[in-house]
Amino acid sequence: MANKDLSKAKTGKNDEFYTQYHDIETEINAYLEYDPNVFQNKTVLLPCDDPEWSNFTKFFAQNFERLKLKKLISTSFAPDSKNLKINYQPTLFEKENPKFDEKKTIINGKIFTLDHDTSGDGKIDVNDLEWSYLKGDGDFRSDEIKKLRDESDVIITNPPFSLFREFLAWIVEADKKFVIIGNMNAITYKEVFPLIQDNKMWTGSRFNKRLNGKNMTFTVPDDYTLSGTEVEMSSDGKKMISVAGTGWFTNLDHGIRHQFLPLMTMADNIKFSKHKEVKGREYQKYDNYDAIEVPFTDAIPSDYDGVMGVPISFLPKYNPDQFIILGATQRGCHDKVPDTKKYDDYWEVKQNGEKTGSSGGKTNENANLEINDGKKNYFINKEGHIVQSAYQRIFIKHKK
Repeated sequence: MANKDLSKAKTGKNDEFYTQYHDIETEINAYLEYDPNVFQNKTVLLPCDDPEWSNFTKFFAQNFERLKLKKLISTSFAPDSKNLKINYQPTLFEKENPKFDEKKTIINGKIFTLDHDTSGDGKIDVNDLEWSYLKGDGDFRSDEIKKLRDESDVIITNPPFSLFREFLAWIVEADKKFVIIGNMNAITYKEVFPLIQDNKMWTGSRFNKRLNGKNMTFTVPDDYTLSGTEVEMSSDGKKMISVAGTGWFTNLDHGIRHQFLPLMTMADNIKFSKHKEVKGREYQKYDNYDAIEVPFTDAIPSDYDGVMGVPISFLPKYNPDQFIILGATQRGCHDKVPDTKKYDDYWEVKQNGEKTGSSGGKTNENANLEINDGKKNYFINKEGHIVQSAYQRIFIKHKK
């Protein structure tokens, strides 16, 4: 799914993407491999969920004893508050329960809890889940859900893309451990990048990786429509979409985060790199930053001691034992690598020579190179000095 389609989903609030069981299992196992007791005696909260059929609830309930959990809490958002074009029908599980209420099923969220054996079979699992209606609609911003947040130790979910910033801030406000799904572009948000820079948040064990030729794939509601999106059908008849650049964000440690990235020297990169932008060329220095341009993560030179600008796709390979993150090319995020030049007296030009009407101030704080690659717009001043903007860059140095 292209980024423009994600934007459409945000605008239309058409972003109810449901996570597959095996994706949850694979991610959680990565934390258990690093620390088998990471969830021991912990209360796990699964907000923004649909507990009756959610794979998050199913996984954590079924693995309650293996994870050594203290308590599991899962909450849902009321159908009436979702603003979805669906003809909501409560499940048979709910309708056949004495607690069923025709009004509450529409306007109230639900809460499922698990902390003891209710079935009497001698084990705690999905069969022991207990449920009731919430007082409100289940909005995570409500006092009711905030109270559950404050009770919990770890928050795990796939929040709606449209609410990612607000949801993350909600977690950080309470200083909780978390494992949540988001899009790679989230790292460019001014509310998010400082957390990454300060090692208070990082990518999970899977981020932006294609497995078996596919990106992460999510189940969507039957009425889901979004032009330009690849829609598939699962073996059990559910609608699925593949979403590029999507993965897990967390502040739980895992082994992949501490794997050292194998690198070549600058000379060897220039001589042997598989990238035509690097092979046979000198590394360029930015026109407005005291840093060099490194267009690919595998082209980071092992022997360069200065500041390097790398693509945001570097983040899943970031090892805090190997690199230091100094900032990024976005406003308010590069104090340690200040820009050395402004372009207010430049103007933007298309490749056909036509002026766009935009001033060079548009490219202030971007990482700019003294080139014209003949492919995209460039900026020029009255002296004829030309620069082009690189894509979003993260500034790093080797950790000594």
